[in-house]
Amino acid sequence: MKGQNKLFFAIIIALVLGVAIGGFVHLQYPESAEPFSKNIKLLGTVFIRLVQMIIAPLVFTTLVVGIAKMSDIKMIGRVGTKAMLWFISASLVSLFIGLILVNWLEPGHVTKLPIQDAASAEELIKSSKGFSMEDFVKHIIPKSIFEAFATNEVLQIVVFSIMFGVALANLGDEYAQPVIKLFDVIAHGILKMVGYIMWFAPFGVLGAIAAVVATNGFEIFKVYAIYLRDFFFAIGVLWLVLLLVGYMILGNRLFELLRRIKSPLLIAFSTTSSEAVFPKLVEELERFGCNNRVVSFILPLGYSFNLDGSMMYMTFASIFIAQIYGIEMSIGQQITMLLVLMLTSKGIAGVPRASLVIIVATCSMFGIPPEGIALILPIDHFCDMARSMTNVLGNALATSAVSKWEGQLDNHGGDM
Repeated sequence: MKGQNKLFFAIIIALVLGVAIGGFVHLQYPESAEPFSKNIKLLGTVFIRLVQMIIAPLVFTTLVVGIAKMSDIKMIGRVGTKAMLWFISASLVSLFIGLILVNWLEPGHVTKLPIQDAASAEELIKSSKGFSMEDFVKHIIPKSIFEAFATNEVLQIVVFSIMFGVALANLGDEYAQPVIKLFDVIAHGILKMVGYIMWFAPFGVLGAIAAVVATNGFEIFKVYAIYLRDFFFAIGVLWLVLLLVGYMILGNRLFELLRRIKSPLLIAFSTTSSEAVFPKLVEELERFGCNNRVVSFILPLGYSFNLDGSMMYMTFASIFIAQIYGIEMSIGQQITMLLVLMLTSKGIAGVPRASLVIIVATCSMFGIPPEGIALILPIDHFCDMARSMTNVLGNALATSAVSKWEGQLDNHGGDM
């Protein structure tokens, strides 16, 4: 754990330095803020790309090995059913918490936001046009596994990996074992790479934070104080619910789990990408004592179906935009919107701003001006920090809970 603590403190120092450097540039050299932001942001870009580089092969190898090693198709079905029940329940709870709190706190009625130029939202609006069931199906089923690898489409890789893993499980040991062993070695080799890549995380954090503070300064916190206050309160309520459920299932081991995943949580918070910590989360959950077959099966599914923070944000932000424009929505309309979000959000990648595209598409469906997304774009970075961290917590709890239900959670996790 000593190495973990060093990394954790290095990230904290980078976070503080990032705010300080960004603030200094914004206050002392405002004319240089834009080019400075563009250049220092490259540190964050390098870190994210290093992680993205290993996402596809790691998901593929761990999931195939996990399913093939199960060999019992009934077990695959049982674990998958438990996971999906958790995902659906957690998603509905997250959406309802966002819906209830945005109606109670009404940030859109009390906050006087400056009307943003809709041009800033054009790219998001364009990318959400033409959403249909056909697009949804195409997003799930890969046309080519190589295309899915090239574009890091986690859900498509998951679909192919499950089918391939089930096929290997039914092939017989004589044929399957050499392939399983090869993929197992590759998976552990990639996990070894994770250790090297994570030491670049502090630089990525420094670059990402310094860039956003240099460009927006500290004023952005004042202008959007109410919205941020209400949203972070809602995230706090969601955390409380998740941790209570986690404690009911894991008992005192919940605190050990939180200690294990503190670095992934902080990295997700700083880089606004839950995808960035996927490899490290796999490693820490196995060290915590989760069965590696369960981890490799559930965690990739969770990254497509169990984004609790993003789910809560979708209802919160959608109703907030409606409030800003003075659009009153009935309880029936809001429940319908919740169910639409429940369906359309499945499979969104755990990358920055993915949920905004879904919000724009949903607003269009319910007669809310999609240009309203421009109102929250300036502070979306800070909201994304909280929801990315919450996504990581939700997936860690889901994996640990299913491991416990399967009787495959070791009392004492060890080093890999």
